[in-house]
Order: sequence, then C-alpha cells, then structure tokens
Amino acid sequence: MCFDHDSRPPIAPIAGGALDATDIVLEASDGNRFGGYLARAAEPTGAGVVILPDVRGLHPYYKDLALRFAEHGIDAIAFDYFGRTAGIGERGVAFDHQPHVAQITWAGVQADVAAAAAKLRAEADPKRLYTTGFCMGGRLTFDTASLGLGLAGAIGFYGFPVGESRGIPAPADLARQFECPILGIFGGADQAISREAIASFETALNVAGVEHRITVYPNAPHSFFDRKADEFASTSQKAWDEVLAFIGGHAAA
Repeated sequence: MCFDHDSRPPIAPIAGGALDATDIVLEASDGNRFGGYLARAAEPTGAGVVILPDVRGLHPYYKDLALRFAEHGIDAIAFDYFGRTAGIGERGVAFDHQPHVAQITWAGVQADVAAAAAKLRAEADPKRLYTTGFCMGGRLTFDTASLGLGLAGAIGFYGFPVGESRGIPAPADLARQFECPILGIFGGADQAISREAIASFETALNVAGVEHRITVYPNAPHSFFDRKADEFASTSQKAWDEVLAFIGGHAAA
C-alpha cells in the first residue's frame, strides 16, 4: 500500500477554509452504489478535483486531502473503489483491501469516476475539473485523461505509467487518447517505478503531443507525500505547491 494506516497528507489545515464536508453515497451508471466524501470550499476559486485513492479505498488520508483542497478554494470529492464487492463502509485499519483490489475492473473505475465527477459538478459547478490520485490511484488518474470528462488536467502521484496491471490500461499506451494536460510527480528513490519507466511515459506524452510536466524529486521514495515522513517535508511542500500551481494555471478543456 502507499501509506501507513495513520498517515495523513503533509498539508497544514486552514481554519475556516472549508465551507462544509460530509460522507456521501454515489451511484454509477451501472447501478453501483459506493461511498464518497465531498468537501466544499468557503471561497471557491472555480476549480474542482476528483481524488482517486490508493489500494485502501476511501481511507481517512483521502478525506483529509479533500479538506485541504477545499481550504485552498478547490472543491473536492474523494471516492471508494469497493462498492461492488465490499459495500459502503469505513476503510480503516481492519479493512482487508487486497481481495477487493483484485476484483477492480477498468469498466467499473470508469463508471465510478464519471459518477464522482458528475456529483462534484452538480454540487459545486466548478469551471475547471481535475483528477488526482496516488499509487494505484495515480495510474488511474493518468488514465482518466482519456475518458472524455472535459478535464482541465490530471495529476498523478507515483502512478506506475507503463505495463499491464490488473487489467488497467498503461497510461503510456493511452497517451494518444489523452485530452488534457498531465502533471506527473515521482520519487527519484522509488524502488517500484524506475527512471526508465518514467522516461518511457514522457516519451509517449511527447509523441502524442500532450502538454505535460513530469517532476522527479531526487532521493524521495514511493509515498513520500506523508506528514509522518519528516525528512521529506520540504519535498512534500514543493510537490503541493506544484499541484496548486498546475491547478491555477490551466483553463477548462
């Protein structure tokens, strides 16, 4: 998994920055009912973000992340992957995610992302919509650029960009179908994602003519974006600043 169960985003809260936040239930086009978390900005900037978690689903880390986005004026929704196999419920320390991860399908993810995006647009009416995700969610986030959702950008944190994985298309293979700019954030000391894999992804984006920025932070491992990782606090702040700059710099697709 990407993080320990007690990990949280390395972003300082801003008192009063979020208007409200609540657990919600979403429904996909195939009838799947699944959990979500919606955080509204007190002072919206016109941007919204759909958050795709790691393999643990809608863990408290991602609820906190939605709040941090809202505190920066970005309406946010995070959602759970496991409505079809685990129902709606907390994804805490006792949740055994692995059997459910094995049952995720690309068709199901597409339906759920579309439902989450539609919900955020209905509730907050963002003028610019982005996706972001981590690890497995980072890979899926890159792929959302191909779904015709009218995204302004897709932001993936250490998502594996090449090769087959559980039937989920490789982002490098879908690059010609991407319809929005890409921000890819990786750790230079990531033992799972090689520099060669990142370079292959960037080559695919260049060949496809996709606007993008790929940032590799030297010495940062997989899952460095964690407030428990004190030694990477400066790197995490740089990554967060880069995310905010990317969201602030792109108009709607």
